[in-house]
Amino acid sequence: MGSGTFIKRGLTMRHRFFSSRGFTLTELLVVLVIIGLLAALVGPVLYQRINPAKQSVARAQIENFMTALDSYFLDIGKFPTQQQGLAALRTRQEGESKWGGPYLKKDTPADPWGTPYVYRTPGRNGGYEIISYGADGKEGGEGDNADINSWESKK
Repeated sequence: MGSGTFIKRGLTMRHRFFSSRGFTLTELLVVLVIIGLLAALVGPVLYQRINPAKQSVARAQIENFMTALDSYFLDIGKFPTQQQGLAALRTRQEGESKWGGPYLKKDTPADPWGTPYVYRTPGRNGGYEIISYGADGKEGGEGDNADINSWESKK
């Protein structure tokens, strides 16, 4: 009964100490309620920031297309036709001997709402126009549904 009993008794005390340190169901429920309240308060604020961010991404992509189209124009002497579209910035078109592309590093992405950008030539204010119709995918609209276009892309 010497040191063996002492070790067993020490392990038993240690086991009781660590096993009594768990959380009760009430404590866990209180923590979950607090997390739920925080999510309810923070969620709408974050959601309100998503659409302005999408509009900023669309403007940046349109600016990138405009830079690529200007480079294309400098090499070829004209903008791609409406039938060629923005794809002409990635692949050489037949009969384009002065083509120095690709003018975009990646394929033309869809706008942040998943809709293809609209490319028109001639445009309303010059050689071309690039348009994203916003969240609703329809021409016109306000707020999240507002159109984002190349001639007003500096908003």
